[in-house]
Amino acid sequence: MQPTISWRSFRMAAWLGWLIESNWTDPFLFAVYSIVKPISGAAILVVMYSIISGGNFDNAMFPYIYLGNAFYIYVGAVMTGVSWAVVDDREHYKTLKYMYIAPIHIPLYLLGRGVARFVTGSIAVFITLAAGILFLNVKINFAEVDWLLFFVTLILGVVMLALLGLLLAGVTLTVARHEGFIGEATAGALYIFSGAIFPLDVLPEWLRPIGYFMPTTYWLELLRRSLIGNVAEIFPTLAGFSNLEILGVLFGLSVLFGAVSIWVFRYCDAIARERGLIDRTTNY
Repeated sequence: MQPTISWRSFRMAAWLGWLIESNWTDPFLFAVYSIVKPISGAAILVVMYSIISGGNFDNAMFPYIYLGNAFYIYVGAVMTGVSWAVVDDREHYKTLKYMYIAPIHIPLYLLGRGVARFVTGSIAVFITLAAGILFLNVKINFAEVDWLLFFVTLILGVVMLALLGLLLAGVTLTVARHEGFIGEATAGALYIFSGAIFPLDVLPEWLRPIGYFMPTTYWLELLRRSLIGNVAEIFPTLAGFSNLEILGVLFGLSVLFGAVSIWVFRYCDAIARERGLIDRTTNY
């Protein structure tokens, strides 16, 4: 495959995804929605924590769960964004069959479609973090932040989530009905097993291995450590591992899940072509 075709597939898909994500209303309302949605989501978590802890926002647990919840926005945005492109093109616009005969690379096209969700997700993450720092006493000393670790972890995690989205896109290709729930259900399950809002030690012992096998667990841990290392490292789940060790585990699991995702997509893509599922719609 020529590099120009690969880049064109990704670039045009990213631009198309942004147009679809942002053209449902006027720019002002879209801006208001982009601000209100993440703040509302964070507010729900804050109210729940306030009731459970009796309003003790000085406890180290609060920034732990707040940052986990903030960065978990990327999981739903990126992973679901890539897989939802199949539903959008096949069900809503009925153009997926035309994409398959166009001179583009389908996996890169689907990954490009997830870029728009990454952009809107990044806005939501930034707003959520800003609200926590300004109004909720989430203390982040920017002079002590490990920026190298933060950006390396963030980039590695986003690539890993995009590849997981490609896996879900492959599964979506083979499902004729109710495929819209796949991304949301997977993101919801990972929310429990990734230590997003509580350490894995809270889970029953027989469920913890699931969390230890998920790359998102190590991704969220490193993001917390890079921003508030002195707080994140006191929680028991991964306290015995150094940043470098966790980064190595994250990289290894990302490579493993990435390879599995590519294989699953190719396998499901072949099945979808053979069974004529590329242009089969459910009409609802």
